[in-house]
Amino acid sequence: LLAFADTRELQLLHFGLFLGIYLAALLANGLIITTIACDRRLHTAMYFFLLNLSVLDLGSISTIVPKSMANSLWDTRDISYAGCAAQLFFYMFFLTAEFCLLTIMAYDRYVAICKPLHYGTLLGSRACVHMAAAAWGSGFLNALLHTANTFSLPLCQGNALDQFFCEIPQILKLSC
Repeated sequence: LLAFADTRELQLLHFGLFLGIYLAALLANGLIITTIACDRRLHTAMYFFLLNLSVLDLGSISTIVPKSMANSLWDTRDISYAGCAAQLFFYMFFLTAEFCLLTIMAYDRYVAICKPLHYGTLLGSRACVHMAAAAWGSGFLNALLHTANTFSLPLCQGNALDQFFCEIPQILKLSC
């Protein structure tokens, strides 16, 4: 993987900076999840989707940032082939599910604003669970197909990625 910096001082600065950002994201999303789960008044469609979005955000930031921080802390650039495939799968999974969930949240707000009298019938608890499950399922299927297709190609251009995490365009540049 590509390193952010070559000097040890900048690598440690990178580690500290990203550790702070990572911990802030964990704390903020953890607070959102805890607040929504504990407060019965927030058990509505909008907050159900916000809870799902926070879980997806925790997953997406936990896919790339810890490996990047570890590489900076231990002055290494290595990632295994299986680790790269796993990182790509989870990155695609969380990203696709997040995009789908944001689309669903936009629909939720559209119905709340433009069809307020039909809101309860269009976005009941079963419909919300089905839409969230569809978002998660779409993310899984998209990630599975992209990862399987990308890693089914043989690599003949070396094994050095010009990126600080595994992503499809960089891996395709290394394939035959």
